[in-house]
Amino acid sequence: MKHLVARDGLADYVHVESAGTAGYHIGELPDRRSRMAARARGVALESRARQFTRADFERFDYVLAMDDANREHLLALAPDAVAKAKIRLLTAFDLEAAPDAPVPDPYHGGPDGFELVLDLCEAACEGLIEHLRREHLP
Repeated sequence: MKHLVARDGLADYVHVESAGTAGYHIGELPDRRSRMAARARGVALESRARQFTRADFERFDYVLAMDDANREHLLALAPDAVAKAKIRLLTAFDLEAAPDAPVPDPYHGGPDGFELVLDLCEAACEGLIEHLRREHLP
């Protein structure tokens, strides 16, 4: 998403961060295989892992989950209905994706899984940018 926001000249309007629902890998770079697959597409994945906190609901207008388990975790963490309304699956912004389609975790699979995840994320992020243009951006 950061790459697409920069590509489209939207960095002054859209702030993007990534955080996990669990505390695994805090402070680490993304998986080496993810970074390699992204780099082959001209995308640098350089952010360090952090855990999503309740305060993040105040900081962000959209809270996007990769799958239903993470969405449920976020819903349980949300302090109120306003925060819960911010939570969506990332794939909800991909008009080609099935309803409630997850982005699978490629960690235990082969390199094709990382390519698939990048494809799914890119399609959903393109849709999200179009949504933001329609709803929020000048």
